[in-house]
Amino acid sequence: MTHTHDEDPACEVAHSEAPVAADGRTLVAVFDSPVADCLLRFGAELGYRTVLYEPDPERQARGSVRAERLADHLDGTADVVLTDHHRDEIGPVLRDVLKYPVRWVGIMGSARHTAPHVGALAELGVPPEEVARVHRPIGLNIGSKTPPEIAVATLAGLIADRNGRPGGFLF
Repeated sequence: MTHTHDEDPACEVAHSEAPVAADGRTLVAVFDSPVADCLLRFGAELGYRTVLYEPDPERQARGSVRAERLADHLDGTADVVLTDHHRDEIGPVLRDVLKYPVRWVGIMGSARHTAPHVGALAELGVPPEEVARVHRPIGLNIGSKTPPEIAVATLAGLIADRNGRPGGFLF
């Protein structure tokens, strides 16, 4: 029996019969890390224009093209993910990101621990309403532990947010 999927264009995409529409999405991974590597690889497959921003010129970028200027990629299409919550540059980087109309910004980290970005941004004079734009924790709560799992959870959360969906399995 042959099935047809005339009623739903998404079925054509799932069966590789139609291309996924490019909708001008940008994924900016900040800080070169194993999670950033997975985010950028998987994000490209999902139709994002992917950008790695590593502010420390001494750190070598693994396989990804490093953006020289973060500001060149911060517009209304940008989803920005800080992939390390132990870096000294968190405050200045987030302060700079929050000056732009990025669609979404988040930093990795467990909800069980104090968010390091809050104090860092307060010290830099960033108003609380701007600090509140930073999501933490990020991604869907799937119990992810490895870099690929964290990247999948993060990207799934970004897709759900972009599509106005709560994520998870409740519909």
